[in-house]
Amino acid sequence: MKKALISLMMLFVIILSACGNNNSGHNAEPGNTAATNNAGAANASPSADAATEATGTITFQSESGPMEVPANPQRVVVLSSFVGDVLQLGVPLAGVDSWSKDNPNFADKLKDVPVVSEEDPEKILELDPDLIIGLDTTKNVDKLKQIAPTVIFTYNKVDYLTQFIEVGKALNKEKEATAWVEDFKARAAQIGNEIKAKIGEDATVTVIENFDKDLYVFGDAWGRGTEILYQAMGLKMQEKVKEMAMKDGWYSLSLEVLPEYVGDYLIFSQTKETASSFTNTDTYKNIPAVKNGHVFTADAKGFYFNDALTLDYQLNFFKEQFLGN
Repeated sequence: MKKALISLMMLFVIILSACGNNNSGHNAEPGNTAATNNAGAANASPSADAATEATGTITFQSESGPMEVPANPQRVVVLSSFVGDVLQLGVPLAGVDSWSKDNPNFADKLKDVPVVSEEDPEKILELDPDLIIGLDTTKNVDKLKQIAPTVIFTYNKVDYLTQFIEVGKALNKEKEATAWVEDFKARAAQIGNEIKAKIGEDATVTVIENFDKDLYVFGDAWGRGTEILYQAMGLKMQEKVKEMAMKDGWYSLSLEVLPEYVGDYLIFSQTKETASSFTNTDTYKNIPAVKNGHVFTADAKGFYFNDALTLDYQLNFFKEQFLGN
């Protein structure tokens, strides 16, 4: 369990991949998260400063205070789960973390972007970045700051949509990020209303993942689509999940007790590399949601995080699975 916890924290980069609001989302135990919902300066002031923008920099109100960042960054290195946010805002990437590189949803966009690691500042230096973005768990931050302005966020310090806007501010794209957030909220609310009309206002939904031979269930802010299901759409969480997973964002459990945590519908974020033999057991097969055909399986590698591109992917996934379109 200790090994799984460390992997999970690493996984969500994203605490690294123990990717939830009141928790840990991808994204971090399972994933990193997952995970995918994440941190920025909650009360940051406007990112652009007219007096300095003309010189090629702006003042960004980071968590640690004001800092100068490029007004038009062209070589950004991301060492966390914010790659999809940078891609959504159309800012060029010079290097990304391995979790993002393995995300199938980013494959085409990151085809020519090298993998970098906080453990190897020398390689990052060779890429000549003009901005670096990481988490408060990122190692060698002092060395990274000597290479380029380094923006550090604390995972889940702010909600997932505010986090995107904070990334937008750091990239001098606050207006674009805010517009996307407003559009996303409207789309998610509409689809959520359609789903509730179909499955019932009181129907419950559970999100689980198999990772490193263990099973995890998630709260409402740890990637894997939890922010969309429970926050944006307002779908209901099974009571046992609410009791055990909301504090940390995730909860590790055994197959024997899994039926106690599964609601009317089950979202299964599945890691293909990890055996899922438990799905062949009577315990699993006799869960009502399974017997009723209410299980929707997603590729965990594309479901971990809660960046803008992943949120769009997750929203479309839920629309197709719940509504059939």
